[in-house]
Amino acid sequence: MHADPQSYRHRYIPMTEQDEAEMLQAVGVSSISELFRDIPASVRYQGLLPVSEPLDELALWSHMRELASRNLDTSRMASFLGAGIYDHHIPVAINHVLSRSEFYTAYTPYQPEISQGALQAIFEFQSYICELAGMAVANASMYDGATALAEAGLLAVGATKRKRLAISRGIHPEARQIIATTAEALGIELVEIGLAPGIGTTDLNKLENAVDDTVAAVLIQSPNFLGCIEDLASLEPLAHHCGALLIVSANPLSLGVLEPPGSLGADIVVGDAQPLGIPQSFGGPTCGFFAVAEPLMRRMPGRIVGQTVDREGKRGFVLTLQAREQHIRREKATSNICSNQALLALGAAVYLSVMGRTGLQETAALNVRKARYAASVIAALPGYQLPLSAPSFNEFVIQLPKGRSCTTAIGHLLKDGILGGYNLEADYPELPGCMLLAVTEKRTKAEIDRLALRLGELI
Repeated sequence: MHADPQSYRHRYIPMTEQDEAEMLQAVGVSSISELFRDIPASVRYQGLLPVSEPLDELALWSHMRELASRNLDTSRMASFLGAGIYDHHIPVAINHVLSRSEFYTAYTPYQPEISQGALQAIFEFQSYICELAGMAVANASMYDGATALAEAGLLAVGATKRKRLAISRGIHPEARQIIATTAEALGIELVEIGLAPGIGTTDLNKLENAVDDTVAAVLIQSPNFLGCIEDLASLEPLAHHCGALLIVSANPLSLGVLEPPGSLGADIVVGDAQPLGIPQSFGGPTCGFFAVAEPLMRRMPGRIVGQTVDREGKRGFVLTLQAREQHIRREKATSNICSNQALLALGAAVYLSVMGRTGLQETAALNVRKARYAASVIAALPGYQLPLSAPSFNEFVIQLPKGRSCTTAIGHLLKDGILGGYNLEADYPELPGCMLLAVTEKRTKAEIDRLALRLGELI
């Protein structure tokens, strides 16, 4: 691209040279470059950008296809990388529904009389989330699981009038960073609760010592970032004995085999719906879910779709409990989320409807069994260990033999078309030489055995 915008034509903008000249004359300048005269020359880019000359359409398509072919495609390789974004099977029905223009062109269904389809789809999503989480009310989705967890912390602060949050070290590192940024801006103190060494779950003794009548909520992720399933039944009384709320971030697919957090005393359940039929898409966008116990429903951020009847007694759907305007009232708002991921929430709802109760349970059980098999064959390799003893869902931590780095191992696996796990050393220095592996229902026995074979070559 040339530095001077006049040196190339905008193929997709219907503007002729005469149109351009007339506009320049109307604003009183002789060239487009003159519009930028207030920017000091010392900070302007001089010369030509280091890119190719303009390409015709055929050459451009060819160039873009070649660039795209360099991307790692998990449809052509075995992915054992999780850490928040997972390679799950996506039923073809989901894309078929999402591709309908009634859904992908819709924004906010303000007028219920003409938005019944979109409102019903959102209502179904909320209903599924309530059933999975064991909660009374769910909203019409959030941006993603990490921001949903931060919003849950804000809700707890507002509900309890306390300014401290106890946050488990087992929560996703990126989610902890988002919570820390939010807390700093609002003067909220964070108290990090460490993990029990050799176990991998939140240290109950440290939590008990940290929670008092100044703590608004205890934030837990289960399964946590290391794949370990937290003992929510034991955590619940430690949170509630001083009036703090219990906030749980959950993998929704794991709830096909685990007891719902709501049944174990959680006040707020959040998470990311990405495992429910949402593509990995280089890390996003995804869709967050947010569910609460009934006493907290009027404090819940975002939108809620309710079921009602019209004057003739026919079933209908409306936005309920909250007016959108409350979310633009600056510091008085319960939240400043103004949009959401309704299209991806619809995708999650389609996934759950296609899979059904039995399909979800079977898929979750496959994740457990395949991850357990992978852990057993890797642990049998000389020098390899499973450093954490807590039960897991579909992710687990392996410790490489002494002198072997995760970076080397990941590069070695990649040569054989295997996308290795997540290097934990940067986020958890207490776990040197450790890698987080994810095994979903898509991974075959042959792929798992090949992973173990390649890891064995590093010994």
